[in-house]
Amino acid sequence: FPSVNMSPFNLTGSTPATFILTGIPGMEQLHVWISIPFCSMYLAALLGNVVLLFTIWTEHSLHQPMYLFLSMLAIADLMLSTTAVPKMLALFWFRAGEISFGACLTQMFFLHFTCSAESMILLVMALDRFVAICFPLRYGVVLTPSAVAKTRLAALLRSFCIIFPCIFLLRRLPFCGHNVIPHTYCEHIGIARLACADISVNIWYGLMVPFTVVMLDLVLIAVSYGFILLALSRLLSRSARHKAFHTCSSHVCVLFLFYIPAVFTALTQRFGRNIPPTVHILLANLYVLFPPLLNPIVYGVRTQQIRDKVVKVFVCPKSHLLR
Repeated sequence: FPSVNMSPFNLTGSTPATFILTGIPGMEQLHVWISIPFCSMYLAALLGNVVLLFTIWTEHSLHQPMYLFLSMLAIADLMLSTTAVPKMLALFWFRAGEISFGACLTQMFFLHFTCSAESMILLVMALDRFVAICFPLRYGVVLTPSAVAKTRLAALLRSFCIIFPCIFLLRRLPFCGHNVIPHTYCEHIGIARLACADISVNIWYGLMVPFTVVMLDLVLIAVSYGFILLALSRLLSRSARHKAFHTCSSHVCVLFLFYIPAVFTALTQRFGRNIPPTVHILLANLYVLFPPLLNPIVYGVRTQQIRDKVVKVFVCPKSHLLR
């Protein structure tokens, strides 16, 4: 690995010129082997989400709020994995662990920004199902193209306002020559712990603000599904009830894939002192790989409209073009 002392520092205690990412602690000799499944999952995630986006974009029948929100989720998944995995693979393959201070903050910002945006997208998808099932006659009036565009803008603005202060909280800290991050990518608390100053503000902001926002999203999602279940129990048609359950189950699967690893990773980063660093870093790596990999599979396999359109676009392209 590169020498820790190779990077110049301002010895007054200000920010380092570069950080050194060391990878997965205790598994440095296995990095090349670990990179094989990680690279395979990343490429599969890229392929799945690109296919999903291309299908939704080319099929006008999928230009509906539900699928537009799904395309927003696919873009967020691509951002999440692409922000972390290429640098991770460079570290595993070429021992390219050095990253500039600015690049580290940029990676940190986009990782947390994307997670926050994805949480709001999942909330909006739950509200979409709530309106579709509980108020079907008003669906087209409530979820207009303008409403979808405003939702996209709101997700971006909320995530920016939540995560951008983290940059200032990190830039104010002195690091006193400490620049080795025992991780495969840069994240807020991991950077803050290198500082030679009190980081209680970073810890509380990094925990309370995003956690509060995520918990609010989860509460609203739970309330939405409570009303959805109540509405489904009143449906007389068994086929209509089964169809609604099938549609909602895909979204519930995606919710579990996103929130359970996210909450576990956040809590172990701040409170899991008894959890080995190897376990924490491995789970953090899987968090940026599993949701982007499995989300398009869940929706592609469980949603008949998407499955049929993917077959139409990629298996029968001539009939699609001559349509």
